Amino acid sequence: MPDQPSFTFDDMGAAFTGRPVAVPRAASGPSKGAEMHRHAHRQRLRARFTEGGAEAVPDYELLEMILYRAIRRGDTKPLAKALLKRFGDLNHVLAAPPARLREVEGVGEAVIFELKLMEAVGHRMARARVLKKPVLSSWDALLDYCQSAMAHRDIEMFRVLYLDRKNILIADEAQAEGTVDHVPVYPREVVKRALELNASAMILVHNHPSGDPTPSRSDIEMTYAIRDAAEVLGLVLHDHLVIGKARELSFRSEGYL
Repeated sequence: MPDQPSFTFDDMGAAFTGRPVAVPRAASGPSKGAEMHRHAHRQRLRARFTEGGAEAVPDYELLEMILYRAIRRGDTKPLAKALLKRFGDLNHVLAAPPARLREVEGVGEAVIFELKLMEAVGHRMARARVLKKPVLSSWDALLDYCQSAMAHRDIEMFRVLYLDRKNILIADEAQAEGTVDHVPVYPREVVKRALELNASAMILVHNHPSGDPTPSRSDIEMTYAIRDAAEVLGLVLHDHLVIGKARELSFRSEGYL
C-alpha cells in the first residue's frame, strides 16, 4: 500500500496530522495597544491639519503624514525627525537625491517614491503660476518657482526661461546639470533652442549649491557670451538669476546687464 501523504494544520485548519504543530499565539496586549495608539496619533494629526492647515503642524509632522502612504504600519515620527536632522529642513528632504536618502536608516524605495512625488507636485504647482503668464507681472511667483526648483540642489543646474514678444513665458527648460561648483553651458545651444521655440527673449537661471548667489567670473563670462550670441539673431537676454539657499541675485538689478 503506498505511503499516505502527511499533512499539517494550515492557516485555515483544513488538514490534520499526528505530528505536533506550532500554533502562533494571538497578538499580545501591549502590541495591540501600540497599534491603537499609533492609529489615534495619526487621526489626531490629520484632524489638526484638516482644521488648521499647514500652519497648525510643524515640518516634522507634515513629513510624518507624507510618510503614512509609504509606511502603513508603525511610527513615522522617528524617521521624519531623522530625515530633517540629516538634511536640515523639509525642502532639503524633498530635494535630496535618492542615493543620499537611502543613507538614512528606514528609507526604502516606497519612502523615496513618496518624497519624490511630493517634490514633483510642488514644482508643477509653482510652475503653473508662471507658465503662459507675463513675466513682469508675475515676477515674485517666478522667483518663488526658481527657488523651489533649484535652491536646495546639491549640484549646479542651468535652465533657460524662453519668452515671446509679449514677455509671456512659453517654455522652461533645464539645459544642463554639473557638479557642486560647475555646470557646462553652450551658448550656441541656448540660442538655437530659442529659435526653435520662436522665442524673442530669455532669462537664464542657475543655482549655487554653496548658498551664496554671488556670480563667479565664469558665470559672468558665460552670460556675456550668450547675450552676444542672442543679439546677433535679434534675441534679448532679459536677466540671469543666480539662486542661492535663501536669496537670489539678478544680473540686471546688480548692473551686470
